[in-house]
Amino acid sequence: MKLRVLLSAALLACGMVAGTAGIASAAPSVQTRSWYTCNGGSVTLVNGMPEGNFAAVPSGNYGILVIKGGCYVTPGTVINAVNIDVTANSLFDAQSAPSTITAGNVTAGPNSLLGLGCLPGPNPNLGHPCVTDPNASSDITVGNITGIDVNTALLNGITVKGNLTLIGGGDQAGSPWPIKLDTIGGNVTIIGATPEWIGLVYDTIGANVLLLHDTIATGENIDVASNTIGSNLICYALAPGVSGGFIPGEHNTVGGASLGQCAHLQNI
Repeated sequence: MKLRVLLSAALLACGMVAGTAGIASAAPSVQTRSWYTCNGGSVTLVNGMPEGNFAAVPSGNYGILVIKGGCYVTPGTVINAVNIDVTANSLFDAQSAPSTITAGNVTAGPNSLLGLGCLPGPNPNLGHPCVTDPNASSDITVGNITGIDVNTALLNGITVKGNLTLIGGGDQAGSPWPIKLDTIGGNVTIIGATPEWIGLVYDTIGANVLLLHDTIATGENIDVASNTIGSNLICYALAPGVSGGFIPGEHNTVGGASLGQCAHLQNI
């Protein structure tokens, strides 16, 4: 399974999380605003990797946090927001440096890049280490995540109290979607997505998983493995195919039924 994504390194090279020593060591100022917009530079994808002159989101208590252009968090950033809106063609990198984020709903628009969470893994291939400190972890809890036609979704070790919904989007040339080590209280729905790869692995999901009409790059598999799913696992019209992972017996614990292409991916 392709469980390590190189986007973090690319963002670091672009200066998004490098910051200065002064920024990393100084106590962050805390803002309280009903509406705050992070205005970063425009995002250009070069061989699938983002480039641009991006801006840091300061620690703060926000009603609405709007991400326009390329924005990132520095180590130790603390954000409380009612909603986070990642606008079209924008990037929110909260997966390269450890931060604490609590939000209600997170929405991501067309061609956006959404990265939430970093943590060391139980083995080198499973984790998604923070670039700034491989031994640190993010603490991110949100209500719902909804992405419409996003380019990239990187969700690692976060808590979603409600539903994760990704409709459309993806780029088969360098846009993997790892969704791993997450706790999701409601449903996971991924419909009509076309990323390079989808990995739904080592998650705890309270309700249903629905994967429908998703197509990834030739030579890859949609990996659905080692999840605990409270209700049903439903998979139809997935191409090229769906896999339970490379480890024999690495299937899923499913409280309800496993249907369609995932029928064989339930532990007996």
